This record gives sequence, C-alpha cells and structure tokens, in this order.
Amino acid sequence: MCSTCGCASGELRIEGVSSEHAYHSHEHSHGLPFAARRLVDIEMDVLAKNNHIAAHNREHFAAAGILALNLVSSPGSGKTTLLTSTLTRLAPYFDCAVIEGDQQTTNDADRIRATGVPAIQVNTGKGCHLDAQMVHDALHQLSPNNNSLLFIENVGNLVCPASFDLGELHKVAVLSVTEGEDKPLKYPHMFAASQLMILNKIDLLPYVSFDVGICIANARQVNPQIEVIQLSATTGEGMDQWLLWLEQQRCA
Repeated sequence: MCSTCGCASGELRIEGVSSEHAYHSHEHSHGLPFAARRLVDIEMDVLAKNNHIAAHNREHFAAAGILALNLVSSPGSGKTTLLTSTLTRLAPYFDCAVIEGDQQTTNDADRIRATGVPAIQVNTGKGCHLDAQMVHDALHQLSPNNNSLLFIENVGNLVCPASFDLGELHKVAVLSVTEGEDKPLKYPHMFAASQLMILNKIDLLPYVSFDVGICIANARQVNPQIEVIQLSATTGEGMDQWLLWLEQQRCA
C-alpha cells in the first residue's frame, strides 16, 4: 500500500474543487529509513482513517439506494471502453454516474460524458489509487441520483487499490487477454478482494498467446468464489452477461 510504495497525492485535483480545498491524503517523506514497526503503525493508521470514511460512504450509498462498483485493473485493460459500452446500453433505462480516477488528464471523464452520463475526474497526481475521502469529495460534486448506478473507475494499478475500501458494494477486476494469464497469481490481493473478474478483449484471443482456462483457474486459486465473465467491450460479445450481472446486483 501507499505507506510502503512511496506514492503521494499532494497534487490531487477534483473537478470543481480548488486546490486549496482539495483533500490531501497521507503525504509521505520520501527516502526516510522507517523501521518496520513504524511502517506497520502508519499502514494501520492510514487504513483505519480510510475505512472510517468508507463506512460513511457506504451508509450514504445504502440510504440513497445507490449501487456503487469499484472497477480495478492494470492500465490498458479496457476499463473505460467497457464503461462507455456499458453506459451506452444502460443509460436510456437507468440513472448512471461515474467517478474517474487517473493521475493526470480528464480524457476518460470526457469520454464518459460524451455518452451523456455525468462524470467527474479525480486526478491523484503522484498517487496510485483512489481512497475513500477522494470518493466522498467527488460525490459531493457529482451528486448522483437516488437509486442510480455509480461506477468508480480506479487508477490503473493492481496493487494499492486492493487495500483501500471506497464504500463500494463490490470490486470488479478487469483483466484483458493481452495480459498474462498469471496476473491473478502475481497480484493475488486484488483478485481475492474482487467479487467479479471480467476477462476483456476476447475478440483478440486468436491473435495472442493466452489460455483462458488457466487464467480462470489461477483466479479461483486465490479466490474460489470469484465470478468470471468473458466479453469484448469492442465487439459486444458477452456484454449481455455483464448487464445481467449488473441487474442482479441492483435487485439484490
């Protein structure tokens, strides 16, 4: 997590919030020789504060009937393409909103807003993940409708986001077939924390060396309960199964 990897979010920017009022989370002094016990204390303190705010977010979501999902992946897995394709299909029937997390630019939020769905960009600067306070502050700017579906697209990173509860109902891990089928074993904490693994870009399977069966077996080695959906956000193959899963979560 962040207290050990050295990232910092001192450059955090949330659209509509001036820099002097933007939340600055767990700043770090780089290169200091922390003792092991000190690192453990910092990690516990950071996560305790985050979890307290996450619980507040979760209460807000429950009171408003908002289904919040935290989409996590490596960079380039196709999360934003998956979101735009999903929103194009869902937005005519359900209220949706998106919180976008990236270190810089508003490119992904712009792509989401082009679908007609409200989105707000959180730029984390040097930070490698969203945390509960960032989501809390973004929610106040976004103000999603009651009984809506909120997608939180986390920063592309399979390490730190695994440790940070945002108040979401589920984490959804997106893995593309252009990545290795051993990703769940290399980053077990993320796949252990996720309710669903979406195997994206299956239209590229004829052109890459990727064993779907081995990948799913690896994911279930670290999380026997993880659900798996195979799809292509580009061609639409498998999207109906993803939309059905979303509907099941809404009903639940």
